Amino acid sequence: MKPQKTLQWSVLHNNESLVVELSGELTRDTLLPLWKQRASFLSTRKNQHIYWDLKAISRIDSAGFVLLTELLHFYGKQTSNHLIHVPNVVKTLADLYDLDQWLNSYLVN
Repeated sequence: MKPQKTLQWSVLHNNESLVVELSGELTRDTLLPLWKQRASFLSTRKNQHIYWDLKAISRIDSAGFVLLTELLHFYGKQTSNHLIHVPNVVKTLADLYDLDQWLNSYLVN
């Protein structure tokens, strides 16, 4: 029996920002709960930034990458959002999809 793969998230709020910490596997098999619940924890105030912290992501596949790009694109229309602690595999996937320059605009150095 295979161990169950999971994706977990926690959200830290303050007046200026919202930090979404993702941990575990962001894959086709794990992303649906995040997608369904996004509106419940991603309500931002005007001028509040979103930071997506990927430090604890252990695995990401192409479906997880697509979800991440969709979240960045959608919430980027409403507020400033950024990626922090980005694993190399995310940068590799961006390069494969010719989205490396687009992704770089969200990276915090």
